[in-house]
Amino acid sequence: MQHRNALQTAHRIALDYIEGLDQSPVLATASLSELKGRFSMPLPESGMDAATVIEELAGQAQGGVLGSSGGRFFGWVIGGNVPSSLAADWLTSTWDQAAVMYATGPAAAVVEEVCGDWLKQLLGLPQKASFALVTGCQMAHVTCFLAARHRVLANLGWDVERQGLSGAPGIQVLATNLHHGSIERAVKMVGLGLDNLHTLPAESLVDAVSGPTIVVLQAGDINSGLFDDLERWIPQLQARGAWVHIDGAFGLWAQATNRYKHLAKGVELADSWATDGHKWLNVPYDCGYAFVRDSEAHRASLSHRASYLSHADDARDQIDWNPDWSRRARGFSTYAAIRELGREGIAQMLERCCDMAQLIVSEASKLEGVEVLAAPVLNQGMLAFGEDSRTEAVIAHVVASGEAFVTGTTHEGRRAMRLSVCNWQTTRRDAERCVAAIAAALTSV
Repeated sequence: MQHRNALQTAHRIALDYIEGLDQSPVLATASLSELKGRFSMPLPESGMDAATVIEELAGQAQGGVLGSSGGRFFGWVIGGNVPSSLAADWLTSTWDQAAVMYATGPAAAVVEEVCGDWLKQLLGLPQKASFALVTGCQMAHVTCFLAARHRVLANLGWDVERQGLSGAPGIQVLATNLHHGSIERAVKMVGLGLDNLHTLPAESLVDAVSGPTIVVLQAGDINSGLFDDLERWIPQLQARGAWVHIDGAFGLWAQATNRYKHLAKGVELADSWATDGHKWLNVPYDCGYAFVRDSEAHRASLSHRASYLSHADDARDQIDWNPDWSRRARGFSTYAAIRELGREGIAQMLERCCDMAQLIVSEASKLEGVEVLAAPVLNQGMLAFGEDSRTEAVIAHVVASGEAFVTGTTHEGRRAMRLSVCNWQTTRRDAERCVAAIAAALTSV
């Protein structure tokens, strides 16, 4: 009965929240001091009814939750939750499987294997590539870099998993100026060092390859949505012996639609790929995907065996491919989303987001004082409104209105409003409300 009352309370609150997203302000309206005042209390000495805890938790969080699940959220690159993926995520927590091996969660292991196969088909990647379901693109980069580190050093006779990095040949990491900050964090995490990360024009990458090298190419820049010329550079870089990694946090999904897959032409030639599910597949946080062509290097960099573990001979053990030991069974949400949408539905969702990004930028450009810094090539666009201070003021006014949530960025030395559309619920009406909010801001700042 305790479970039933608590879950029914959560169910009611969740439905009220989701059904009210269209009428609610997108921004979090509660201040930091208000939230601290609500949540901060002495450590409880005695327990209380579970349903009451949930009821009070929702009340304490009121106004402190961004409306990122709704169709008017255009900040960063945050997707929503298609209905089946949210429901599957509830079941994932209910089943509470330790998704580290087949033995600790048989259904979770099999579903994850199916998801890997489906994702490779959707994203146009080699079917023989290994894969991992991780927390997000950050850890997908780390996973791929671990495999790359293994291979480029093994080619020189160095066993990095056994011998470590001390005394190992140095590895340089090359990237274009489109690279995301998560690449820098991954370089630090795997011990390669920021001094060995070099940002170069794409035209200079090939000549810069010397010795053990990992090259990062971009499939969808975080600001402009632009792609590096993958078809041109990947073969040349590999011919020089480089491992080529693709950061496709959201842009790799262009592969799933006929209208935009030309942007990623040649992406399948790379050695590893990273993308997110909690962005454009619209599954709950946290969910990312790593893919590695060299499955032997992938497994060698992460696999572990222990006498007390029950390893499967005929099933896939996730611990062989993932950096996490204790991990949730995030494959269920991915599986549900793909089944709900299907290949056609995924393509339609992606194209609709791109259409809405183009609509916002196009309509906003008709307003006086608006400059388009980047028209959408995919689902990202950038606008400026004169001096940097005025652009910041317009962004702040739009967010404060509650009609849309947008964020700022710096592009080629200028502050800009960055628009990212990747929510399955975004409609033409949502886009028009965003444009109206921009128009209102322009008359007020």
